[in-house]
Amino acid sequence: MKIVVLVKQVPDTWGERRLDPATGWVAREATDKVVDEISERALEVALAMKDHDKSVEVVLLCMGPASATDILRRGLAMGADSAMLVSDAAIQGADLKVTAAVLTAAIRTVGFDLIIAGNESTDGRGGVIPSMVAEHLGVRSLTALDSVEIGTVVRGVRTTENGSITAHATLPAVISVTERTPAARFPSFKGVLTSKRKPLTVITAAELGVEVSRTATVIRGVQARPARVAGQKVTDDGNAGEEIAEFLATNRLI
Repeated sequence: MKIVVLVKQVPDTWGERRLDPATGWVAREATDKVVDEISERALEVALAMKDHDKSVEVVLLCMGPASATDILRRGLAMGADSAMLVSDAAIQGADLKVTAAVLTAAIRTVGFDLIIAGNESTDGRGGVIPSMVAEHLGVRSLTALDSVEIGTVVRGVRTTENGSITAHATLPAVISVTERTPAARFPSFKGVLTSKRKPLTVITAAELGVEVSRTATVIRGVQARPARVAGQKVTDDGNAGEEIAEFLATNRLI
């Protein structure tokens, strides 16, 4: 079985982030870049299957800048067998539609039985890439799974507003997992050493045969968030309730 895991490099949520007024994107120097935690959980699901069956092959796939090789090497150290990075200035800032098309083209070159992704990334939070990839590939899709069992059939539990459901699909398929799946393992020292010898391919969108005419949502303007100012203070001289009610009514809060 070949499992392709979609991973993403994102700004560190613990760091200070700011938008670049010129581009509308998060300033590159503003924060460290790390592997998205939900991507690591998706990888953990694949590696748990590999622990159970040594014949399973786990391939990492990422679309991002050249610096994303760092997170791929970490995934290889954790236990993945190989990795592919799609890095191309032509797809910088790509929107969901282009991202799904590029990832699908890369997946077709790699081959797969199962694709595992996080249910949504920490930065974009679109939550639709797994389903879009499945649509492009014409395979079944199970999304937002809290637990996963993999065999000739993949099945899992999905939380709903009214409870939970158990869903299953025959392979090939695409699944996405939530933060309720197990946390990722840490790379071992041996894993770090062997990761340097594992294949890591860097490829462009053009080499994948993907023609990109417009890649990103157009950001027409960026403004810094205004500094917080002190609010109105009400001193209770016996009519504080009336003043508060008037304030709420004036601002259409009641």
